[in-house]
Amino acid sequence: MNLTQIAKSYHDEDSAREFLEGQRWPDGKAGCPHCGLVGESTKLPPIAGKPKKSGEITYRKGVWKCRSCRKQFTVTVGTIFEDSHIPLHKWLMAFHLLCASKKGMSAHQLHRMLGVTYKSAWFMAHRIRYAMAQLNLPMLEGTVEVDETYIGGKERGLQGVKKNKAAVVSLVERGGKVRSFHQEMVTGKTLKQVVRENVASNAHVMTDDHPGYRGLNRLRKKSRRRLQAKEWQRLREHARTR
Repeated sequence: MNLTQIAKSYHDEDSAREFLEGQRWPDGKAGCPHCGLVGESTKLPPIAGKPKKSGEITYRKGVWKCRSCRKQFTVTVGTIFEDSHIPLHKWLMAFHLLCASKKGMSAHQLHRMLGVTYKSAWFMAHRIRYAMAQLNLPMLEGTVEVDETYIGGKERGLQGVKKNKAAVVSLVERGGKVRSFHQEMVTGKTLKQVVRENVASNAHVMTDDHPGYRGLNRLRKKSRRRLQAKEWQRLREHARTR
């Protein structure tokens, strides 16, 4: 869906809430985030206005009540939308803008496009990026290539030009996924830890001649790959034409 379709289909809080309920509970059986029981919750009918009778309770839209623990909840409980006063349909548009923008989306751009304050836009961007973090991923299998590099440039300080590069370790599963991790230092200890936490024990690990990979064959099946001069030239030309 493009931004126009999202704005048309989910133009208010109610339509956005129904969409999220369908995504979180596709079978229509709400799961209680407090006790974990599924299918034992009832959606409370909203009562508009002030209580007509003494002791009468007014419910907000989208409130569910669990028949087991007797606690109330909404679809946003336990998600990045919890405790946020930003309308849900603006959250959906922020998700689309951050994912669809080729060169990324800054908080200032979200602030201007969604009509929210800069503080709210910054809050939304950080929560969305947190939700997109890859957690509890399965181990990489098959043939996994591991390599390290340094990304960044130079910054000028009082004592002249100082290098300011960040170390990044990447693991590539042939025909599969890619994972990259920022490391404070590239040492044998940090490299082996990354492999141990992300590569299956029966996988075949391929590395270069970096001394930090020495002894890795005791943890995983390992082989080294040396690039010849012609192959380096081919890789340079390929990178230049991209």
